[in-house]
Amino acid sequence: MDMTRCIRVPKKEGEPVRSRLAAEGDLDLDSRIRADGDFLLIPILCDSFEGYEVVDAEMQEQGHRPTDYRDVAQVPGELRETLPSSFDVVGDVAMIKLPDELLPYKHTIGDALLKVNHSLRTVFIDSGVKGEFRIRDLEQIAGTGSSETVHKEFGVRLYTDPSRVYFNPRLSTERSRIASLVRDGEVIIDMFAGVAPFGTVICRLAHPEVVYSIDLNPEAEHFARLNAEKNHVKQVVPMTGDSSKLIYDLPMADRIIMNLPQIADRFLRYAMDRLKSGGVAHMYKIIEREEFPSFCDSLVREMGELGHGISISSSELKTYSPTMSVYSMDIRKL
Repeated sequence: MDMTRCIRVPKKEGEPVRSRLAAEGDLDLDSRIRADGDFLLIPILCDSFEGYEVVDAEMQEQGHRPTDYRDVAQVPGELRETLPSSFDVVGDVAMIKLPDELLPYKHTIGDALLKVNHSLRTVFIDSGVKGEFRIRDLEQIAGTGSSETVHKEFGVRLYTDPSRVYFNPRLSTERSRIASLVRDGEVIIDMFAGVAPFGTVICRLAHPEVVYSIDLNPEAEHFARLNAEKNHVKQVVPMTGDSSKLIYDLPMADRIIMNLPQIADRFLRYAMDRLKSGGVAHMYKIIEREEFPSFCDSLVREMGELGHGISISSSELKTYSPTMSVYSMDIRKL
């Protein structure tokens, strides 16, 4: 065991002192705290702390490292409660949303994320999705390299760059669910495909005839082709353009995917025009929870007026805000 600088603290004061040390980034996380009679020896990274006796002692190496970046992020104590509890990870890239009051500490927060998540290479502040291409506004705060990365799910390697193309890592379970529903030989259209994660996963886990993956962003087509190539998928057909127009040049579909949760319902009429009877459109919607039942009723009425009978089954995927959720809607054409 090596000699480690510690402070000698009465046991009853140990936890408050440990918390203050952690908040200021002065707690030595590589060494274990140990008892010394009625005192605790707490390993420190600073020269001294709050007047407590400083000693050099033999300390055991910490058997485990912290797994929550909030335990090591060096921010003032009064701001610790504002540290986000969650963040997105795509491949080896982390993206975190920070409130304004934490922006002065962005680099130390980024360093903390890297320290406790050894699989990460770089960290970005995520200021939200922007523009019609739905790409993220990112600022690098820690680590090295660009935001281009490879995300893995269900044995599929998805090449993407969140600063250039749309990709949602939180839909992996949903992609697997839809793949499990696909019957052999289906014709599938993904109207807002991004880098074609739905199409790639479906083609690896099921046997469709073809998946047309459409996106407005030319960069998305590049990554969709790359993903098809890297995953040895031949049924994905990437396309660039307006899906509400391109869809009329494609065969009638057995299944249509509509992952544009803010406004996908505006495109439902086009999907119904090109969906076979008995086919299903998988649509996603962000909406106030109390409004969702009437929203479904209005879709049934609207499609009925256009000559399309539909039935809707749905589930709440995740909370979006205190009053809003993201819903998954399976809309069957009758």
